[in-house]
Amino acid sequence: MPETVEIGLGREARRGYHLDEVALVPTRRTRGSSVVSTAWQIDAHTFNLPLVAAPSDAVVSPETAVAIEALGGLAVLNGEGLWARYEDPSEAFAQISADGGCSTAKLQRIYARPVSDELLARRVTELRAAGVRVALRLSPQHTVGLSPAVLKAGADILVIQGTVISAEHVASEHAADEALNLKTFIAELDIPVIVGGCTNYQTALHLMRTGAAGVIVGYGAHSGSTTHAALGIEVPMATAIADAAAARRAYLDETGGRYVHLIAYGDMSTGGDIAKALVCGADAVMLGEPLAFASEAPGGGRYWDATASHPRLPRSALVDLEVEPEDRPSLEELLVGPTADPTGERNLFGSVARVMAKCGYSSVKEFQKAELIVSSLR
Repeated sequence: MPETVEIGLGREARRGYHLDEVALVPTRRTRGSSVVSTAWQIDAHTFNLPLVAAPSDAVVSPETAVAIEALGGLAVLNGEGLWARYEDPSEAFAQISADGGCSTAKLQRIYARPVSDELLARRVTELRAAGVRVALRLSPQHTVGLSPAVLKAGADILVIQGTVISAEHVASEHAADEALNLKTFIAELDIPVIVGGCTNYQTALHLMRTGAAGVIVGYGAHSGSTTHAALGIEVPMATAIADAAAARRAYLDETGGRYVHLIAYGDMSTGGDIAKALVCGADAVMLGEPLAFASEAPGGGRYWDATASHPRLPRSALVDLEVEPEDRPSLEELLVGPTADPTGERNLFGSVARVMAKCGYSSVKEFQKAELIVSSLR
């Protein structure tokens, strides 16, 4: 099967594969799932699950950050979200959850209140007092201005995340915010930095060369995403993760052994999706919409990400998950089970542990060697 196809005279396009177009092939001895470890480590921080909860206000609050860490994952609070704009965001959440739905224009108005450095620092302090690792997400455009408050308050991990970011953003000399040079910025920090998203080999390699501890692959595509329509960008995640893994191998050779973690973000809703992302080369996955189903999720059965309230060009819509409150599972059931749901959308990491055992691997790093097959073409 050719890697590129001709889409017209003199114009070729590269073929890419989504996660639902590949499948795992068990080819080794099997193991008991009780001897499988799904743990991963980034810098000095070890987590029992290869899970990063996406920085969506619909998923991560100070309370759910504590619950997610207790279950083995890492929760990322949106440093430009409601918790950094409102002393008490309960009224904002109530407006979003009001009967009749929440339009994009209404969401933009709710997020129009400026981010407060004081509130941002206070959220970090509150999370530290709760005894969890504190991870904060900032956009590339506002990292230079907001990061001093985050760092001074004692954040453990900084996540610099946009739809697609580069090692050095080029801006107009009249831009309101100072341009961010990731390499210079990261070199001055003593905490790990995760950056992304990226979609291909070259960008992943450039981001690794900034000194980042982790790189996010993908932009978090979900059922409400419109990035493919608004920008023409769509990420075939299986190919994007494999490309980034190839960049990591090149960077390992280039640096004599410096390992950069890959975090897959987008187009994952089941345990099988997560398993395939890991086999393609990811060390962990970032989940947003799948966690919004949880009874503890602050979105109350709705999901939106940071792009939904963009003041000039929204690239996703708020999604009503249409699940009755009594049918929403707990975070524990969603992540580690047990569950009575057979769809693969609950007990996500129990599913991952079981397929690792079926394929004969005892760790996530070993599992990346499992065989993949192209199972279908769109």
